[in-house]
Amino acid sequence: MFSKSGVYEACGMFTIGHFVLIGITVIAIIISLKLTRKKSKEQVHKIITCLTIPICILEIVKIIFNITINSVKNINTYVPLYYCSMLIYAGLLSSFGKGKVRRIGDVFLATGSIVGGIVFVLFPTTSIPSYPIFHFISLHSFFFHGTMIYLGLLVNITNYIELKKDDIKYFVALVGTICVFALIVNNIFDSNLMFISKNFPNSPLEIIYNLTNGTILYNLIMISVQLTLPFYVPYWIIKKVKKVKIEEAEVKETIEAC
Repeated sequence: MFSKSGVYEACGMFTIGHFVLIGITVIAIIISLKLTRKKSKEQVHKIITCLTIPICILEIVKIIFNITINSVKNINTYVPLYYCSMLIYAGLLSSFGKGKVRRIGDVFLATGSIVGGIVFVLFPTTSIPSYPIFHFISLHSFFFHGTMIYLGLLVNITNYIELKKDDIKYFVALVGTICVFALIVNNIFDSNLMFISKNFPNSPLEIIYNLTNGTILYNLIMISVQLTLPFYVPYWIIKKVKKVKIEEAEVKETIEAC
């Protein structure tokens, strides 16, 4: 459960074990949504808080594990300055923030959280390629990212917030801040937090890195993509879905009136 990487055979990506973890995660999300999709805004806020607290505790355990088992010098394995790490900050802002500060957390949960969770569940490059399926890191990673997806969907299904196009400023405020801190730490410790400073071998990011020859263009692309796409893609989909529902409701009303 807490063994070093390499002691036991790793689960690996796109294996039976990986698909089992995906299946369990999807089922857990579906069941959770079925049980909570009709909750009030106050209840949704409590759910966010109740999930954020254990997420933070588990992240601390993960940090202690990586420092103990690996090395304090291996910044990449334990410093929570990755895109998905923003679940922690967004959850805290949404749970305990007020006004615009809380809005920052809510907006990320409604948009970027879904994207980050889905991408990792499909490409869990930092867990199961190195650890077996029943290892703390593997199970934690799927619980963590499954929670990202669940909270994102819950916030939208319950209309916890009404997303607006100019909410991008709140999204950029959080993601941009993390990018700045990541760049500073990367330059000091030669790390690759947020995957914005170096190549990440054996991942789709390697294609971008090779196409840009690892120049500053790579840094700019990685930062720009993370600042925009994870907001606009969900925003566009959410607006389309709501538009279709409104049109269907209007057609139903027309038919009933006749």
